[in-house]
Formats: sequence, C-alpha cells, structure tokens
Amino acid sequence: MSEKPSFYGPPVCVVGNVNRDIKLHGVPASRSILRDGETSVSNVQETIGGGGANSACAAAALGGSVRFVGKIGANALGERLRVAMEKHGVRTYLSRSPKCETGTTVALGFETGQRHFLSCLPNNRSLAFEDLDLTALDSCEHLLRADVWFSESMLGEGNRRLLTEARRRGLATSLDINFDPCWSSDSTMEIARRKHQLRQILPLVDIAHGNIRELCEFTNTTDLSKALAYLAEWGARAVVVHMGIEGAGFYTNGELLVEPPDLAQNPILSTGTGDVLSMGMILLHRRTDLSIQEKLRLANRVVRQFMEGQLDLIPCL
Repeated sequence: MSEKPSFYGPPVCVVGNVNRDIKLHGVPASRSILRDGETSVSNVQETIGGGGANSACAAAALGGSVRFVGKIGANALGERLRVAMEKHGVRTYLSRSPKCETGTTVALGFETGQRHFLSCLPNNRSLAFEDLDLTALDSCEHLLRADVWFSESMLGEGNRRLLTEARRRGLATSLDINFDPCWSSDSTMEIARRKHQLRQILPLVDIAHGNIRELCEFTNTTDLSKALAYLAEWGARAVVVHMGIEGAGFYTNGELLVEPPDLAQNPILSTGTGDVLSMGMILLHRRTDLSIQEKLRLANRVVRQFMEGQLDLIPCL
C-alpha cells in the first residue's frame, strides 16, 4: 500500500450538527473542578464543532469531495462557521433561521483521557427534514447521518425520510450512533422511546458507527458481541466499532474483525477521533482493492496522525 493513501473519490454527503466547539485540554480530573475557584488548563481551542461538521471537515482535509447539510442561526457565529468550512474545502448546504441561535459546546478533555461535553445547541435541536437541501445528494455515493439524537423532529420521522431518499438515489448509508444526552438525565420510559425510534430505521442503514459504550448502551447490554448481534438483527448490515486503546473493528455477517491501534506518541488531541475514524472508513468504503483489515489500518493511522497534531483536519475559528 502507498504510504499516503488517496481518499479521493465520488462525493459523500454528511447531514448533522454544526456549532462552535470550545476545547479545553489537560483539565484536572479532581473534585475541585466542581467547587468555586479557578483551574488552569494546558490549552484552549475554538474550532468547528458538531459530529457532522467535524466529519465533513475531516473528509475534505483527507482529499475527499464532501458536502455538508445542516442548520445555523442567522447570526455572526453561524456565518463564521460557514466561511470556515468552505475555506476548509467543504461544500455547504445550510438552512439559516432567524428564530434560533447558533450553538456552542464546551468540550472538557481531562488528564485521565476521559471527556465531558457541555452543550447549548438550539440550531441543531430545531433541524427538521424541511430544512434539508436534498440537492446535496446529487451524484454522491455515500450519506452519513451524524448526531441523530439532537433533533426530535428528525428522530421522529425525518431520519427515515432522509435515508429512504438516499437509498432511492442509490447511495450507501451510514448512521453514527453517538451518545444521546437524554441517557444521562431522562426517565427510563423516555430513553426507551427514543431508542425505539432509532431502531426502526436500522434496516435503511448499511453501516452503523459507534464506540463500545454507545453501542452497548443503545442495545441495553454490557457485552459488545451481544450489542453487535442485536444491531444486525435489527437491520444494520455492518458496524464500524471505535475501540479506543483496543483499536478499531468492523462487524459484518456475524464476524468482528479487529485492527490494533496505531498508538499516538504524545497525543495533543482527543476530541473528534471517532468522527475521523468513521469518515476514513466511509471514504474507503467502495475501495475494492483494499481488504477490511487494510482499511481499518489506514483509518487508524489517520486517527494517530490527527491525535499527534500532524493532520489539520478540523479548522480553528
């Protein structure tokens, strides 16, 4: 394989969240963070945010042709985000609404390697199927629906309509099963209702994506093998598994192939690694000259280079 693999190919389309990220690195994981006072951190960055926008920017930086569909508020921050994405090589199809603000997430990156996100995302919560410019799908080969939990309208029926339209046009489809903020606070009944809604669209999904915790939580199990079997039973044709220090996996036809991680030396970034891994696999999806193991290996390499700061995949504002 070439040392610098080509990720160029037919366009991919990403539908998902776009917002500002304020990323804090090196946050001490101590009880003092919960009390009055002040804590110094090693680094603060203001960047493009949202799983969908991150994925689209990563694809463009890797040489892919990518279109992004989402919603912003009709304000200065929304325009800053649009300009930054376009300069980065992403073709944007953005709905603008004067009725909502463009959101922000504060991403805490703890010294332990764990993360926590504090978000206010009114533009992404209000996204509806009617906001989507479906001309973005023209001539594309793959659709990624990211950030599926944030809009109640999309969760209820919009995702089904979008994936159905993508399938009608002959696109492969990916679904990112990320962490639902409701899992931390809502009632058991409400959580079950939302999971059921997402489960209903899995027959329209070629590849589901998620980390071990997310996939197990979604399927109400603590065992990854059971989680993957449930996803297949419910209709997903394959699953890309983000496995952290264990590497990355690809599950299909009852078999999980695992590629060990390409370990980062002195990593400086942690937020967005899952988005980068998934987008690498999406861009390589129809490369028939590469085996699954080779695709996982290449995607792991990109994640390592991103974590070490060698690849500028997500633009600063």
